[in-house]
Amino acid sequence: MRNMQHHHPLVVKGVKLEHEDAEVVIIGGMVLDIHATPSIAAKPGTTTPGKVYYVQGGVARNVAECMSKLGAKPYMISALGFDMAGNLLLEKWKSTGLSIEGILKDKVIDTPVVCNIFDVNGEVAAGVASVQAIEKYLTPDWILHFKSTLLSAPVLMVDANLSPPSLEASCKLAADAECPVWFEPVSVTKSRRISSVAEYVTFASPNEVELIAMANALSGSDESHPLKEYHKENNQSPASSFQILKPAICVLLEKGIKVVLVTLGSNGVFLCSKGGPNCIKIPVEKTRRHGFGGELYRTVMQRFPPSSYSFSEHGRSSRLFALHLPSVPASVVRLTGAGDCLVGGTLTSISAGLDIIQSVSVGIAVAKAAVEAEANVPSAFSLATIADDAKYVYSSAKVLFHQSML
Repeated sequence: MRNMQHHHPLVVKGVKLEHEDAEVVIIGGMVLDIHATPSIAAKPGTTTPGKVYYVQGGVARNVAECMSKLGAKPYMISALGFDMAGNLLLEKWKSTGLSIEGILKDKVIDTPVVCNIFDVNGEVAAGVASVQAIEKYLTPDWILHFKSTLLSAPVLMVDANLSPPSLEASCKLAADAECPVWFEPVSVTKSRRISSVAEYVTFASPNEVELIAMANALSGSDESHPLKEYHKENNQSPASSFQILKPAICVLLEKGIKVVLVTLGSNGVFLCSKGGPNCIKIPVEKTRRHGFGGELYRTVMQRFPPSSYSFSEHGRSSRLFALHLPSVPASVVRLTGAGDCLVGGTLTSISAGLDIIQSVSVGIAVAKAAVEAEANVPSAFSLATIADDAKYVYSSAKVLFHQSML
């Protein structure tokens, strides 16, 4: 770790975020994404006309940018090199006027880069990821520098690009600070890293295949385990999908994860918890209701307050609660940033003091804005549009299950 002992905060427009001003703490990758989109169907063995874009990427970075554009002040802990990719990322951050702290920057670091090739429908057809620097340089020692930052944070978000030792160190720090942890699985392979930290995790946000991989990792299943394979049928109803995924969801909840958000793409989200939808409360003193957070809180509370969605908590903690929240119809341009913006919108809402159902509704509304933009994160968000879309999600939600897990 030579030449890396010093903290080099990135200051933008002369404004530096102080530790006590931070909201959600985010630990994970900042990545340069190269997006290649063909004009016509690509053919193997030859080049295809199209467009190539350099885009700010990385799950943790996307979430942080989304939150920043929603008016929050996430505290980012990451690593970049002073190479072409790193310089381009820093230049783009400066141009957006955003501030980041906790970034380890050194010339020996190869900045993470991912190259994605899309099909004509905007979905990833193939990709190559070079993100070893996240594991190599986001070490437990570097993360420990920011122990005090977690004391006032409403939530810590970690992405599974972190090495298992760094994930464990981050989650233990959060546990000591009584700070809830959000685990973002990143990919099927990396989602299995949940096995060493599940007991510390409050929120997890896998898609369907990541959910299966996480359940298998936590249950120690072999090749013949019934959760090993997941086959989704076209036009399958949310209720049918839930019944297929329910055993995997129960594994995560039984291993200690409090809230499981299964992202279903255009089919919305399953919000699942053990005990009821309001089993998680962020202390009022840790909520941020100034600026956009305050406007978001007041707007959402006026349009769909918690009392309009009444669920009795008379059930025991062993009761599984599952709710389906639909997506919002959208004019899709690109899908890559949708999941990260869903997380960013949800975290912004939680830190503003909204409950989990309201927060996920806002997250889905923010994701809708993301799929209608060319970049991973839209250049701006409209509070009125988000609130209207979130109200649609909230009012269309349906309870799928609310009884004993046994």
